Amino acid sequence: MPKGTVTIEIDASCTAVFELIHDYDRRLEWDTLLSQAILLGEAKFADRGVRTRCAGTWRSGKIAMETEYITFEPGRVAAVKLVNRPPLFEHFAATIRHKPITPGRSSLTYIYSFRARPGWLAFVLEPILHAALQRETKARLHSLKAFLERPERSHSCSENTTSPPPLS
Repeated sequence: MPKGTVTIEIDASCTAVFELIHDYDRRLEWDTLLSQAILLGEAKFADRGVRTRCAGTWRSGKIAMETEYITFEPGRVAAVKLVNRPPLFEHFAATIRHKPITPGRSSLTYIYSFRARPGWLAFVLEPILHAALQRETKARLHSLKAFLERPERSHSCSENTTSPPPLS
């Protein structure tokens, strides 16, 4: 079963990164590789047991993957498993781990595994899908990093944390 790992450092706390990734109302603001990102059922927020639907852009044939959160520990780790049968994927699972570096900087590691279908073509499909997943995951995480590190975002954060001037 092919597996991949992509790690990136971001100038934002684990909590801020985790919250943005799993906020489906804001997902398309930074995730340039998706055309749809929604929570399924009655869920209002991502959490263990919640199902989601994410559809790619035209580059990925708009393939939609429905997943279920199997682990959800805010600021630390979230993991999903595939619950539908999109073209080319028999199995897919992913984990995102967050580690603090400093109070305002963190490391995010995205780990995935998959099995291609049909099985008799897996030996051809899996190297192609693995290369595509590596490329798209790196692009997605760089987009997340760019979004979180935008100058106006840093500026607004610093304004919110600055104390008002003392009264004379």
